[in-house]
Amino acid sequence: MNDLKLKEQPALDSEYDVIIIGAGPAGSTVGALLAEQGKKVLIVDRATFPRFHVGESLVPETYWSLKRLGLIDQLKQTAFPKKFSVQFVTDEGVETMPFYFNEYKDHESSQTWQVLRAEFDQMLINNAQSKGAVVRTGTQVLDLLTEGEQVTGVKLKLHSQETQEIRAKLVVDSSGQTGFIASRFKLKISDPILKKGTVWAHFKNAQRDPGIDEGATLVLQTEGKRSWFWYIPLPDNVVSVGCTGDMEYMFSKGRGNSEEIFYQEVDRCVGIQRRLTEAQPVTEFMTTKDFSYHTKQPVGPGWMLAGDALGFIDPVYSSGVLLAMKSGELVADAINDAFESQDFSPSRLSHWYPDYRNGVENFRKLVYAFYTPGFSFGTFLREYPQFKTNLVDILIGDVFKPEVAEMFTVMQEQIPELAMTDDPQTAMKK
Repeated sequence: MNDLKLKEQPALDSEYDVIIIGAGPAGSTVGALLAEQGKKVLIVDRATFPRFHVGESLVPETYWSLKRLGLIDQLKQTAFPKKFSVQFVTDEGVETMPFYFNEYKDHESSQTWQVLRAEFDQMLINNAQSKGAVVRTGTQVLDLLTEGEQVTGVKLKLHSQETQEIRAKLVVDSSGQTGFIASRFKLKISDPILKKGTVWAHFKNAQRDPGIDEGATLVLQTEGKRSWFWYIPLPDNVVSVGCTGDMEYMFSKGRGNSEEIFYQEVDRCVGIQRRLTEAQPVTEFMTTKDFSYHTKQPVGPGWMLAGDALGFIDPVYSSGVLLAMKSGELVADAINDAFESQDFSPSRLSHWYPDYRNGVENFRKLVYAFYTPGFSFGTFLREYPQFKTNLVDILIGDVFKPEVAEMFTVMQEQIPELAMTDDPQTAMKK
């Protein structure tokens, strides 16, 4: 795919088996897996590619989705820094022992990557296109086509500024946090606890740790744990650095612009200060606010959700790309099954969701624990050392097995919010 050649692309057909809104990791995964099974697939995205995107750190379990897509060898040839661990730095600047993934799973999947999303997402969409998916970027979805409650296609604004109506058996919304379908049908449920906001930028000449730790993800807390920084090494001496905290705190009146807020938090974080002493920002300072939510339902008549359009938790454990690609796999498998059985009912198309949601819940509960004042993972593990494997399972992304959740039955004695159902608003009313 090359956006410079968009004007030379042939006209779109009037009908496809599946239309996918959004060409990020979820949409590209759905498109690739459908196209290789012979489905006629159209992927559209309003952005032109390559495009900048935050969320650069992969967790090890992403390996299996990438392997299924046939991309492991290609990733091995990139300049993306290799990630062997994640390390936490306390609000007092104490650097805890890194969690080295290969100590818990002796497999090449224990080494993953820190990626430039512009290049990584381009790789994924090229892969979908190589398998036969039709891709159109710089193309905006204006509206859904419907017959009663049934979604039957989309109305597009093409790169040429012309509009075209295209029909399909199914429309998959993988449009990220924009959530085209979820927003239209008012399906989003904001998390009542994780009201967070983030300021981030890319830096050059930031200090990296030596050797195997050079590509590690760092999670560094600020004084009093009012906020925390991510620190993600990227190619070409660039590091992604972001600060996340409660929205009311991060963006309170009088704090100034996003850059001023960022450096105020740097002044409160011993662990990040030495790493940014010689660093200079090479992007503008960007913000995202109130990004934690899930949706009431994953599937409806003629439509499905995948990736961030289905929900997003928090950046602290780098779960975004994993959940995007995993949900993309599950959605594609459900669609291929629906075509084989000729049963496109929402119940048939959503059979994968309960197990997927349970895995997402494991991430959410660990995020709740991270933000709970007074809770210490170190203290918890000293009292319950048998749960260290469960914790590491979540850190590597191995969240879709039932035994992972056992840890939370004990942890919720200290953190009552962990007993909430997967509809937080309903549980809060009980």
